[in-house]
Amino acid sequence: MNKQKLIYFRDMIQQWFNWRTALTLFAVCIVTGTIFYSNYLSKKIGAEEKQKVETWVEAQKTILTATEQTNLNLAIRISTGNDDIPIIETNEKDSITNNYVNLDSAKVNADKNYLSEKLREFKRVHPAPIILPIPEKPNAENRYYYGESRLQKEVRYYPIVQLIIIGLFIIITVIAQRSRYQNTQNQVWAGLAKETAHQLGTPVTSLEGWVEVLRDIPGNEKLVGEIEKDVNRLKLISDRFGKIGSIPKLEERNLVEQITSMIDYIKKRASGKVQFTFNTNGETNIPAMVSPPLFDWVIENLLKNALDAMEGKGKIDVTVKDEVATVVIDVKDNGKGISKQNIAKVFKPGFTTKKRGWGLGLTLTQRIVEQYHRGKIFVKQSEIGKGTTFRIVLNK
Repeated sequence: MNKQKLIYFRDMIQQWFNWRTALTLFAVCIVTGTIFYSNYLSKKIGAEEKQKVETWVEAQKTILTATEQTNLNLAIRISTGNDDIPIIETNEKDSITNNYVNLDSAKVNADKNYLSEKLREFKRVHPAPIILPIPEKPNAENRYYYGESRLQKEVRYYPIVQLIIIGLFIIITVIAQRSRYQNTQNQVWAGLAKETAHQLGTPVTSLEGWVEVLRDIPGNEKLVGEIEKDVNRLKLISDRFGKIGSIPKLEERNLVEQITSMIDYIKKRASGKVQFTFNTNGETNIPAMVSPPLFDWVIENLLKNALDAMEGKGKIDVTVKDEVATVVIDVKDNGKGISKQNIAKVFKPGFTTKKRGWGLGLTLTQRIVEQYHRGKIFVKQSEIGKGTTFRIVLNK
């Protein structure tokens, strides 16, 4: 028992730890490390900038309190040396004194609120100002609020830029892998369809020969007629699979006639307790470009699904609407319906609510409508206990 658990956990780990997981973990480690290092650099640069501003304020103090004997060379050099950190001076009441450095003078002159907005921004970044008391005036002082230098901003936003780049890289990789998987899946579908058509071809041809032999024997007329129907049915199935394995040729067909023939076909195989209605809003000819065998297969699958959902008793409504640029086909039943969590799964391979079945009917239906006819198919409406409506939209 313990050995089985170990094998189970090993297989689960192998399933989860693939190259995509490793790539994601590697990207997360890079971003995490970069964020921590950037925060460290940001704090270090912030401490240095605070020290520079304090030195600049001291230089201002030296200039303001200077006498004729004071050497101002160093103070002036420090004062003019700050060409990156923006600073705004206010008085003890936090009123701007119009003394500022490293701000756009054109914007200051053009917008009277520019300095106020910048002051609010600086207070958010560095709430505590650097204070310079004024000795000549009791209780008077100058306050200096400062913002972030360009280097500080670049260091702060660098992890975000890197995160975006890595995120785009992962998205592109996943999309490429998904596209590759989709192409592989398409090749598998096409190969399976061609092989099925090929395998059916030989016995169907042989059966056609035996039908002709039986036809020449008197008394087999009724038997030959029934066998011939089944052989023709096999030929139709083989033709459908052959067209899935290759690009089908679309022809302009009257959808009223195509759908009517399929309803008649399914009606003969349904119980007498199932009522079929076909509404075309009075139209007798609604043309559309379709592959007749494949389009018939689509309608057949939807009608069979409706029959299975009703369990032999109920009503199936088929409606065709001829619109300006599209033809809309609704297949509605009053069967058991589909739960909300399963609506998104109905077209996935292998999904089925039947005790028997491969869960490929609606998958093939979606493939035929969307890939070969460039249309759309979806569950328009479904409610448990009330039924389901499938909608097909074909471009004219």
